Amino acid sequence: MTSVVSSPPRTIRIGSRKSQLALVQTYWVQEQLKNCYPDITFEVHTMSTQGDKILDVALAKIGDKGLFTKELELGMINQEIDFAVHSLKDLPTNLPEGLTLAAITERENPADALVVHEKHKDKQIDTLPEGAVIGTSSLRRLAQLRHHFPHFTFKDVRGNLITRLAKLDAGEYDALILAAAGLERLGMSDRVHQILPKEISLHAVGQGALGIECRADDSELLSLLKAIEHPQTRDRCLAERSFLRSLEGGCQVPIGVNTEISGENLTLTGIVASIDGQKFVKDAVTGQANNAEALGIELAEQLRQQGAQEILSEIFAVIQRGS
Repeated sequence: MTSVVSSPPRTIRIGSRKSQLALVQTYWVQEQLKNCYPDITFEVHTMSTQGDKILDVALAKIGDKGLFTKELELGMINQEIDFAVHSLKDLPTNLPEGLTLAAITERENPADALVVHEKHKDKQIDTLPEGAVIGTSSLRRLAQLRHHFPHFTFKDVRGNLITRLAKLDAGEYDALILAAAGLERLGMSDRVHQILPKEISLHAVGQGALGIECRADDSELLSLLKAIEHPQTRDRCLAERSFLRSLEGGCQVPIGVNTEISGENLTLTGIVASIDGQKFVKDAVTGQANNAEALGIELAEQLRQQGAQEILSEIFAVIQRGS
């Protein structure tokens, strides 16, 4: 009688950036998968990306083609890691050949948050004084805030979340605009002074959600990762990413979105704005949530008819000139 020798459980290698927020997010994914598959070993491997290394140049001037993802993607292609955990807003809408977006986790609050210097603790975004110095590294936030608050002074801010908050507390800025989700994940919800309403700032595509990217031919892993996907978040983010992709916009272009699901229907709202906030087109579409990507394409076409492509062409020209 021959004995059957079973192969040992697979060890799965998770890729992550080295930043504190990235690691918090990656360890959360690791914990969820361990709970689902206690017999499988999940190891975290860290890498530095271009976006982590260049901290003295505005993001829009560096270019955003995989700024925070390229090194992790090369690790997957070279089979050094099996999958990577990304802040979905950093993941380009067109992925390298052979890689796929395997799962999208349940979204934290996707809104932008106002964080103020202690001297402004009694203020809200609309009561900050004229000339207040607002820190943001996002052209999307910059364009929308300039549209609503042209009397503020805007200053670029780079570095990890802790570094940016230290600069605020040292008095270099009167306020910062940050992702509420990042503050929440780092246990810093107490620093959120105000959640900006969507009427003032539509959030970034994918903001607040985590995207799990892996090799498209790893069918076993693709099946395992579906256990931590959140269907409503997936539908919302697929609509947003389709909208962005259809407009040929990148992570550092002033394109903002909001998505809401009611029953089986999904409503996608989007804006495209010029960097100075003077040109601004906004619209919304509603349809079946299971037809999310088609809704994104539909909204992109509506905004294109209202002048979105001309606005984006002007922005790309400015960025290419290095202005």
